[in-house]
Amino acid sequence: MEHFIVSARKYRPQTFKDVVGQQAITNTLLNAIENNHLAQALLFTGPRGVGKTTCARILAKMINSEGTETGNEDFAFNVFELDAASNNSVDDIRNLTDQVRIPPQVGKYKVYIIDEVHMLSQAAFNAFLKTLEEPPKHCIFILATTEKHKIIPTILSRCQIFDFKRITVRDAKEYLKYIAEEQGITAEDDALHIIAQKADGAMRDALSIFDRVVSFSGKDLTRKAVTENLNVLDYETYFTSTDLILENKIPELLLQFNNTLSKGFDGHHYIAGLASHFRDLLVSKTQKTISLLEVGDQTKAKYLEQSSKASQEFLLQAINLANDCDLKYKTSKNQRLLVELCLMQLASITFDGEKKNSKRYIIPPSYFKNKGITPISVTVPNKQPAAVNKVQPDEVLNKTSSTLQNALTESGKKQVDTPPKIVLNKDVKRTSGLSLKSIRAKKEHLIKQMDVVVEEENLPKDPFTEQALIEAWHAYTKVLEDKGQFNLASILSIDTPKVVNTEVHLEYPNATNKMELERNQYDLLAYIRKAVNNYDVNLCITVNETMEKKYAYTDRDKFEKLKDKNPNIDLLRKLFDLEV
Repeated sequence: MEHFIVSARKYRPQTFKDVVGQQAITNTLLNAIENNHLAQALLFTGPRGVGKTTCARILAKMINSEGTETGNEDFAFNVFELDAASNNSVDDIRNLTDQVRIPPQVGKYKVYIIDEVHMLSQAAFNAFLKTLEEPPKHCIFILATTEKHKIIPTILSRCQIFDFKRITVRDAKEYLKYIAEEQGITAEDDALHIIAQKADGAMRDALSIFDRVVSFSGKDLTRKAVTENLNVLDYETYFTSTDLILENKIPELLLQFNNTLSKGFDGHHYIAGLASHFRDLLVSKTQKTISLLEVGDQTKAKYLEQSSKASQEFLLQAINLANDCDLKYKTSKNQRLLVELCLMQLASITFDGEKKNSKRYIIPPSYFKNKGITPISVTVPNKQPAAVNKVQPDEVLNKTSSTLQNALTESGKKQVDTPPKIVLNKDVKRTSGLSLKSIRAKKEHLIKQMDVVVEEENLPKDPFTEQALIEAWHAYTKVLEDKGQFNLASILSIDTPKVVNTEVHLEYPNATNKMELERNQYDLLAYIRKAVNNYDVNLCITVNETMEKKYAYTDRDKFEKLKDKNPNIDLLRKLFDLEV
């Protein structure tokens, strides 16, 4: 049996031209060698599997190569590799600094590659500082790490830093395509693309996945084989889900999600992938952003086709819902229900069935037609506040529907001459729930929501005296105290009500008291109107600034007030020589 060499080792780059996706760094190193500007301390940092150690080895061989060497033995080039993960003590660094002093027997330089340098201890870093800052002329240090933030600043300041980037999906796919051709493997473009995406920017991971999938599928590498072996959701799952969402087919959508879970996939993976799918559809709608779509050519055509079916408004709202579900998934106690609820909301975005079936009449028009009555339509304002708990006209119509039906019953088949009048206050200001004023507007709206009233001609409007109203006022205050609403009761006790015709006039020292009373005025008015048997009673509340000042005492004002009540307080102050 022939010894198998994994692709990550077999196809490890031997020159800078073979390095994938790091052209800026490799060109810089080549120019530095040619112009003799190579620093003696280099730091290669970046994610795993992007070529840090490989570039360090290539650089070490290039600066010592004379063109006569054979083989890849590192000792022939004076290359010494040290794993800082297992050699991280002060003694290990001291042994290294002792070796540095000895000049090379062959070649110009001794190159020390210290991998995972962030694993060195604090003491080891400090022991390495002096040697790193002033190494011998024949010595070059190449440090490699995946976590630059763990290296102390004094080390970083002594190194020339090269930041390696993640390998793009396109570069990784092209390199996998080259390796597949070298091995005589027929690979679909989408299959290689999925492997490159799964690698997440690491070329070494991409090669390991490639070897695994080839072992599973043999010489014919298909997208189906890759998705099955890697246990990743295929594009078709998300295309089907999106079609069901756009067609508002909630039952079929939930069944598809259940089928996805039965295959062993996680709900979090599914909803996160759906959000990414919506994002890809969004970038497919504009010609300028199609380049952001990192998929194969066949899949790109499907994205372009499906993006034409979805509006930009739908995709933005869908991304928001899916992303919100993604964020809440880990903290949810019922994760499956959370995803299902999100799917139902997604499928309801474009559903307008209720709008088409909305009715303008209290009772169906056919009912009036059968009775020989002309239907009475109600004009509803077009604009409605977004986030205020407003009493809608439909609610008022529902309240009056019973009254209208009773009138129809009593009159038999006679026509209703004077149906209840519905008065809509058109002066109510509309405020968006997204604005900063919405908090105050909400309170003000709660105050004014009774502006939508139902006028009945048979409501009593008996005359009453101011004394009768004050008695009812005090009685309601007592009711509030019995209920434990002492704050509202104290507000009612601040001023004695004055009656002008059917208006109850009150003065309060500040707007807070006024707003609190207006917010609770409907229970108060219901009680007062019933007590005086007059349903025209209304409140008129004003804020008196001078009255407010009257209640905002200074220390001197408080003292004078107390002195008026008891002159002995002033005598007490003089006796003990107190200051106010």
